[in-house]
Amino acid sequence: MALVPTLKTWLLVVPALALLGVVGYRAGGHVRPGEAGNAVDEVPVTQVAAAPVQAQQLARQLLSIERGTTIASGLPLDIRADIEGDTDLYAYAQRLQLQAGNGNAEAAWMVSRVYDYCATYAMDPGGYQLDNALLTGMGMTASPTMVQARERVARRCGGFVSSDGLGRQLILAQRVQAAKAGNLAAEASLFAEGQPLENSPTYRRGLVERVMDSRDPEAYMALSTGMGQRASGDRALDGLVAGDQFSELAWRLAACELGMACGPDSVLMNNFCANGGICSQDGGQDFATFVYDAAVSRQGAGKMKTLVEMLIKQRNGR
Repeated sequence: MALVPTLKTWLLVVPALALLGVVGYRAGGHVRPGEAGNAVDEVPVTQVAAAPVQAQQLARQLLSIERGTTIASGLPLDIRADIEGDTDLYAYAQRLQLQAGNGNAEAAWMVSRVYDYCATYAMDPGGYQLDNALLTGMGMTASPTMVQARERVARRCGGFVSSDGLGRQLILAQRVQAAKAGNLAAEASLFAEGQPLENSPTYRRGLVERVMDSRDPEAYMALSTGMGQRASGDRALDGLVAGDQFSELAWRLAACELGMACGPDSVLMNNFCANGGICSQDGGQDFATFVYDAAVSRQGAGKMKTLVEMLIKQRNGR
C-alpha cells in the first residue's frame, strides 16, 4: 500500500525526510540514546528517552481495553467525515469495524484508510516519538513543519500499538474485503497498487470509466497513483488521462474539485508531510495551491487545468 506517498519522487521533499535515516528510524526497532548521540550531539539524552517504550505500550493497551467497553456501535450517516478533524482514529476504527463486519463496504474502506494513515506510527510508537524529539533537536529549517505533522499523526493514532500489525498485508486484506463488498474506492486502490480484482485490459479500462462516471472523490484519489507513471504504455488506457506525473496529479486535483478534503489541515496534506516528507512551508496552503507552487511550472499550469476539466466533466450525460 502507499504508506509513503509516491509523489515524493517529484514534489518538493523537505530535507527533514533524509534525517530519518540519520536518526536511525526503522519500523519495529528503537534507537538507543547513546547511538543517536553521535549523530546529534546537541539533543539531551533526557529529552530523547523521556518515557520508556514498554510503559508507553502498556498505557496504550490499557487505554484500548477501557475504550472497548465504551464505544458505541453507531456511525454518522457520512462515514467518511470523521477521518478529518481531531478524531480519535483508534476509536473511529473500532466503530467502523463493527459495521464492516456486518457487510458495510464503505466502513471497510474507511478502516483501510485509517490503517494506512496510522501504519507508520503504529509500527513503532516509541521509536516514532523518539525520532520526533531527534528531528526537533537538529534545528533545521524544515524540521518543525514535519515534526508538527508527525505529532498530529501521533495524537490521532495514539490508541494503536505495534501488536495491531498495521502494515501492507492488513491494509491490502481490508481493501480486498471492501472491494468485494462493492466499494469502488477500494477497488480503485487495489488497481493503483498493482493488485486489481481482475487484470484484463477490458477490466482496467472499465474500472477507470466507472470511477469517472461515479464522480466519487475518494475513488478518484484512490485511483490516482495507478494513473501516473505506472500506467505508461498500458494500451487499455489510451485516450484517458494516464501515463505520466501530470496525470497522477490531475486525478488528485480532480478529487479535490469533486469534494475531497484537501485543505491545509486535511488528512491528505498531513499524510504527505508526516509520512512522506512532502511539506508545504506555508501552513495555509491547500493541496491545489501547493501543487501549482511546488510541482507544476507556470507553462504546465494550463495543461494541468485542462486535464482536470477532462476528468470532472459529465460523461454521456451523467
